[in-house]
Amino acid sequence: MISSPPPALTTPKKVLVVQYSQTGQLHAVADALLAPLRDDGRFDIRTETLAPLKPFPFPWPFFRFFDAFPESAHMVPPPLKPLSLTGDERFDLVILPYQVWFLAPSQPITAFLKNAAVQRVLRDTPVVTVIACRNMWLMAHEKLKTLLADAGARLIDNVVLTDPGPTLATFITTPRWLLSGRKGPILGMPAAGLDDEQIRGARRFGRALRDGLLADQERTGAPLLAGLGAVQVNPKLYASEKAGSRSFYLWGHLLRAAGAPGSWQRVPLLAVYVAFLVTAIIAVVPVSLAVQALLRPFMGRWLAGIQQRFEQPSGSSTERCSLYDQ
Repeated sequence: MISSPPPALTTPKKVLVVQYSQTGQLHAVADALLAPLRDDGRFDIRTETLAPLKPFPFPWPFFRFFDAFPESAHMVPPPLKPLSLTGDERFDLVILPYQVWFLAPSQPITAFLKNAAVQRVLRDTPVVTVIACRNMWLMAHEKLKTLLADAGARLIDNVVLTDPGPTLATFITTPRWLLSGRKGPILGMPAAGLDDEQIRGARRFGRALRDGLLADQERTGAPLLAGLGAVQVNPKLYASEKAGSRSFYLWGHLLRAAGAPGSWQRVPLLAVYVAFLVTAIIAVVPVSLAVQALLRPFMGRWLAGIQQRFEQPSGSSTERCSLYDQ
């Protein structure tokens, strides 16, 4: 049963939605989430679609894909085509769906959040972030929270949707999708990306945002999506993410010193890094997971702290889902 929305407003609620998606998956999630707001005449929704001056390809050519990691890891923004925002606009809420690139926010999102006009728009404005990714997003969200804090924005909610496939399978299915454009099942492994049910399920967040905005709850600073299962954290991945983020940063420093993005000077180093990465995935990651499994009985409190930290602000509880699911 859906809760009844409050009465009509004299002034529509203004919502800004930021869009950038290579595969279209994030667009589909955003469309599902926004549908309850767009179907309600009490909202004025503005979409800002990001377009890099030099578009990022999809599918990615092999070396172009890995050539993107140094700037992603160092959060060096690429130039964007001019935005429609001037910096003088004010919104009741900003919805920020984003992709994770190499354990960091995607480069276009980083560029958007470092734009001076955007930072003026975001100051003192409630923000809801929406992540769709394979399964590793903790470090990216920490970096994004820093960008939002630098802009003076108020993060009130975070929604995370991850690939439901087995972790080992996604090491194959996700790169296959990104490098070839093919996401269907292969060799008994499920299709890459989110499933249709996850995408349709994003509507419940839109319904809750609708009701919260109409009741002016965004002004309180409290989450609007608590009790809707917005975030499920796997704290076991934290150590791997920390190590991976450090590796991307250090290797990214070497690659940026070798040359600019797309330069031939990077190619030999990229080849070495790819070999290193494959070796780490095959040899180091299993050993690391085995060591963590042995130590886990002694790490319960630490893992619980990681989980609690990254579930904020929206949380993993589901007691309100019956109000907003259909």
